[in-house]
Amino acid sequence: MTPITLHIEEFLCNYLVLQRGLSKHTIDSYAYSFLLLFEFAGNKNRLAPTALMVEHLDPTLIASFLEDLEKTRHNSADTRNIRLAAIRSFFRFLEYRLPARLEQIRRILAIPFKKTDTRLVPYLNQEEIQALLDAPDPTTRMGIRDRAMLHVAICAGLRVSELVGLQKNHIGPSQNSILVHGKGRRERTLPLWKVTTATLQAWLNIRGSATTSGVFINAQGQSMTRWGFAYVLKRHVNKAVTDCPSLAKKRVSPHVLRHACAMMVLQATHDIRKVSLWLGHSNLETTEIYTRADPSEKLEAIEAMVPPHLRKGVFRPPDKLLAMLRTAK
Repeated sequence: MTPITLHIEEFLCNYLVLQRGLSKHTIDSYAYSFLLLFEFAGNKNRLAPTALMVEHLDPTLIASFLEDLEKTRHNSADTRNIRLAAIRSFFRFLEYRLPARLEQIRRILAIPFKKTDTRLVPYLNQEEIQALLDAPDPTTRMGIRDRAMLHVAICAGLRVSELVGLQKNHIGPSQNSILVHGKGRRERTLPLWKVTTATLQAWLNIRGSATTSGVFINAQGQSMTRWGFAYVLKRHVNKAVTDCPSLAKKRVSPHVLRHACAMMVLQATHDIRKVSLWLGHSNLETTEIYTRADPSEKLEAIEAMVPPHLRKGVFRPPDKLLAMLRTAK
């Protein structure tokens, strides 16, 4: 029997960080997946999670865990697939460490992802964006900070981890550009709107000294967290609903602001490659989801098409007398 504790610690603390170079957010997501899995496995085997062995995590238990996520926790198929991705990554890591468990590992790696619906990406239109940006109070310190955060998030199309991880030395000399450290350790430089530059400069002027070098800090002087930004965003969305009621029908998350930026870039340039560069995607296929959501792309295509001719003809209603006689038979 092989204790799982040392292997999962090595996987999360060394392999994912040093060899894979994954972000802290991804590692946190993996860790939460295993927290759920080990709690489930412990209950199934009537063991404390620290007493679990690799042998306990057989394909039957993994399949039961994935089913429990959907039926008991009411997770979506997307969330189920995220948990399975973490599990499969761990067992690929074990392939070379535990060759004696190869058959068990391969059976787990053979568990398929569940097919999911391909939905249109949610995003905000111009009116909704303006209402949201107008929501923070520019006469207060926190209002100036929130206004700058929202402007930078939308203008640059940042992931929430990129936004809260923005450092003072990532800002250009004139505050009109930023250096973004994205996924996969890929860097990109992005220009800012003049109005975004102005809001960012206004915040930096009153930011003051803090122990952290992060651009956006909370009331305690610490770096803004992803959950802190989500709270700030929710508060301002609730306020913006008064001026823009359509916001009440949308679930506005930090990632929706990134989608809004992507749609603005696509509609302005009509070039999916520029959208991909702006967002920092490693694969152009990832960016193609925005072409499905943009109606103007389809409108241009249909206007360029030559439709088939419509056969001419005039409808003549049947004679009323003959119709009456036919029904009287």
